[in-house]
Amino acid sequence: MELNRVILDFDDDVAVLRFNHPEVMNAVGADMLEGLADAMREIEDPNNGARCLLITGEGRGFCAGANLSDSKRPKRGAGVNLRNAYHPLFFALRDLDMPVVTAVNGAAAGVGMSFAILGDIVCASKSAFFLQAFARIGLVPDGGSTFMLPRLIGWGRAIELSLLAERLPAEKAERWGLVNRVFEDNEALMDGAMAIARQLAAGPASLAMIRQAYWATWHNAYEQQLDLEARLQAEAGRSRDYAEGVKAFLEKRDPKFSGN
Repeated sequence: MELNRVILDFDDDVAVLRFNHPEVMNAVGADMLEGLADAMREIEDPNNGARCLLITGEGRGFCAGANLSDSKRPKRGAGVNLRNAYHPLFFALRDLDMPVVTAVNGAAAGVGMSFAILGDIVCASKSAFFLQAFARIGLVPDGGSTFMLPRLIGWGRAIELSLLAERLPAEKAERWGLVNRVFEDNEALMDGAMAIARQLAAGPASLAMIRQAYWATWHNAYEQQLDLEARLQAEAGRSRDYAEGVKAFLEKRDPKFSGN
């Protein structure tokens, strides 16, 4: 389905979300923010059957950040726009009840980089790059990047990216641990990312609980994390997928998970 500057398709149990403004390298404007909000509601709707989300961009870029030439840019100020439009999207992605794969097919700059690194599995083509572009226009990093980057790649590398605003090529990002898989070109990228998404979509209901547990590590004390693990394990242990997993193990066959 084509939404406002966004394309959303359901390929069996994989939701494929594409930023769709290739004329500006998929920079995010007011229309796209509206389309993304609509897309998230569709993805979260259980009637659509999605069990994994794959995010990529149309054309030569993943997402080049905010669209500074957008005639509909709010006049209220950047901070207000972040709170009202961007933050609900990032919270929805964080809390999504399924794994998220990102396929970075070109520039992932500014807030586009924030979308890219929210993937549980981040894939990139060799031609892709990441850019904390904010200092180039006199702004500060947003979209949660000052939270995510120090935890993913360390303080020194994170602040270097943000202060110097230099490109980080995909292969270097993989060495730093920011990217999970690098592919030769964009065609191989989409094939590889979709293969990962299908694998995750065929997984057990506990994958969503694994996401929940890992997000919680960034604010929980050790004791709280142990308690969360116990509560999530009890929930997983009551699932049909757990019963199927044990049965398949004993029968020496591959499990067939239903996501329940």
